Amino acid sequence: MPDPPFGACIGIIAYDGVQQSALHGLGEMFDVANRNAQEDAGRKITHQILTPSEIAAAAKLDAIILPPNLTGARGAEDHDLHLWIRDRHLAGTAVCSACAGSYWLGYAGILDGRPATTHWALEEDFTSTFPEVHLSPEHILVDDNDIVTAGGVMAWVDLGIHLIGRWLGPSVVSRTCRQMLIDPTGREQSNYRSFRPNMGHNDPVIRQLQLWMESNTEADLTVKALALQTGLTERSLHRKFSNSTDLSINRYVQELRVEKAKGLLELTVLSISEVCWSVGYQDVSAFNRLFKSISGISAGEYRHRFKISAP
Repeated sequence: MPDPPFGACIGIIAYDGVQQSALHGLGEMFDVANRNAQEDAGRKITHQILTPSEIAAAAKLDAIILPPNLTGARGAEDHDLHLWIRDRHLAGTAVCSACAGSYWLGYAGILDGRPATTHWALEEDFTSTFPEVHLSPEHILVDDNDIVTAGGVMAWVDLGIHLIGRWLGPSVVSRTCRQMLIDPTGREQSNYRSFRPNMGHNDPVIRQLQLWMESNTEADLTVKALALQTGLTERSLHRKFSNSTDLSINRYVQELRVEKAKGLLELTVLSISEVCWSVGYQDVSAFNRLFKSISGISAGEYRHRFKISAP
């Protein structure tokens, strides 16, 4: 792919509570990329840090970025900023976000009917707040041409590299990543996602069953066996369980066992086969397929990336 002939002007929005490391880190990343692009005449990313009080006077921008925050801010009351984002988007500006920055795009009304991502832990809240958005929280970055969203607190790094590639080209991405020791590809949020079962419902029978399952992942967790455990009929168990946890029993068991397997891969020296058997599976090949379908990487790759070494 040939490098693009021009650069871009990017506005990074310093809303109240914005993550400072992302705010300034993106600018520094673009500066490094510009130095690496010096041999490619005429291409440069200029950037401005803009507070909400400064946005109205901002010059023409090729892209704007809503960075993450660590304060829990969601921007529901930032009506002037929402309107400005919407107007800029209508005028042809690419609109980008990282992590919870996607909420400002959602409130601006530009994500309805569009694919997007945000931090995986925000999935339930984001989906209930913006039900028309096609959310894909398993992805660390979703590029939908004029809207680019990234998930995770540190996904601003992935977003920055992606925008460098868009406006300065792959050769500058390669040089920048080597200089800053950044992996340019290969990450997905599914690699980092944890299973968080819903325990906040009002059904004590299902909650007690969930607690038992947590301690007995190696046991027979078929619907028939669980129905016997609770004294419910299989049909009644299916209904009560899905109503309480928002998951089918089979999916819940899969997620639970993979989460337990992750812990064993991180903290023990058990072989992959032993991990498989420890969480209730007998077919190692089937376990590996399930693990990869949920985590995005194989059990062996997961151990290589996340194993916690003994002191």
